[in-house]
Amino acid sequence: MPAEKQQSMTASGLEKLQEELTVLKSVQRKEVIERVKASRCFGLIENSDYETAREDQAFIEGRILTLESLIRNAVIIEEDVQNNDTVSLGKTISFIEMPDGEEESYTIVGSAEANPIEGLISADSPIARSLIGRSVGEQVKVKTPDGEIYFKIVSIK
Repeated sequence: MPAEKQQSMTASGLEKLQEELTVLKSVQRKEVIERVKASRCFGLIENSDYETAREDQAFIEGRILTLESLIRNAVIIEEDVQNNDTVSLGKTISFIEMPDGEEESYTIVGSAEANPIEGLISADSPIARSLIGRSVGEQVKVKTPDGEIYFKIVSIK
């Protein structure tokens, strides 16, 4: 069995994963087991409720295994609150797309907790890789599948 990969994440990201795991184990797992039991009463042949409940159960069990692995292999990113001079994991970066784009802000996190809709981008993403180690005022070239774009770093928190 191959060694599991360490997962960099913020303390709050780890906490969210632990909360999700708790809900899955203590609430959702029990609910889906009850759904499976209840749907068995109608027989197993051509019983779509039973099939759906079993699929949901498989998803929940798979997600539990994934979360347990992520939590077991979590390496907490120590946030350097003193140093807001350079971009690093755990920092929130505001930047504008050059030449005249709108200002955007993202927090750079480990891949396990990335959620761009919530403003969390993976340290493995092209944008984050291009920004890490840079400073306020720098212009950064980012290679994306759609071509090159340029950002100017406005702030680091």
